[in-house]
Amino acid sequence: MTVPWEVMVISSDLENRQDLVHILQEQEVDPISAPSMTEALTLLKNNLIGLVFCDAHLSDGSYRDFLSSVGLLKIRCRVVVTSREADWDEFLEATRLGAFDVIAAPCRPTDVEWMVIQAKRDARSPMVEHVASSAAATERSRAASQGA
Repeated sequence: MTVPWEVMVISSDLENRQDLVHILQEQEVDPISAPSMTEALTLLKNNLIGLVFCDAHLSDGSYRDFLSSVGLLKIRCRVVVTSREADWDEFLEATRLGAFDVIAAPCRPTDVEWMVIQAKRDARSPMVEHVASSAAATERSRAASQGA
């Protein structure tokens, strides 16, 4: 018997949250939903969750706040930011802050399926330390390149 692979959906928008959970139920994963960043962090502290879909804007913060909190709490998870804005700079910022990827909202089933496949594949390899260490490494690299 295989262990269910848990995937969290964080969205303050009930309809969006329900739609994403429905898509995930088709992907052979166990979806967990949270309406806020605060509730999501509480669930993440107590559960091993392989993948998180997080709206760019939440009722109690943003994906930036969530990624920062995940890093500070040393919670290891892959975070996919869902955003209604198609902004290349925002995509770069999210990935720089430690996001696994960014996809358009409302989410298409094929995009969600691809994220689940990629996250499961990534889960088989050792996970790189999350936000805090990757941000520090980026800053050290930037400082080293400016000093050269």
